[in-house]
Amino acid sequence: MINNEVKKYIDKSILCWLATCNMQNEPNVSPKELFTYQDDTTLLIANLASPNSINNIKENPNVCVSFVDVFVQKGFKIKGKAKLIDKDDESFQAKVKPLTDLFTDKFPIKSVIEIKVTQVDVIQAPSYFLYPDTTEESQIENAMIAYKVKSI
Repeated sequence: MINNEVKKYIDKSILCWLATCNMQNEPNVSPKELFTYQDDTTLLIANLASPNSINNIKENPNVCVSFVDVFVQKGFKIKGKAKLIDKDDESFQAKVKPLTDLFTDKFPIKSVIEIKVTQVDVIQAPSYFLYPDTTEESQIENAMIAYKVKSI
């Protein structure tokens, strides 16, 4: 499920977006800065300050996570079942370590959202299929102009 291509995009993405839904079918989407994969079927997200996401997961464990390289305009959407790993859980230290190893232990990680992946889909800008001559290089060039970014 989480193959090398998906891992590459996870590693280079700055944010992911976690979508949850409560029992009244009210959706919530929240950006997450600290996330990584544990293995080929497990995604880990740090809960820093996400009361709505946490409450929704407690009511409904079905989630969707997306992450995109904004310059290439490609990424992935992952669906799965979320489980909350609190600090008092015996597996907390093992689950939080990959997050703090990649980032820092300075963030107050309240819990870890562990997602068992059930589906992975590609996300890409419509330009890739609307205009067959679109390349990643042309997408980067256009994004740099649109976002007013200069390369260093």
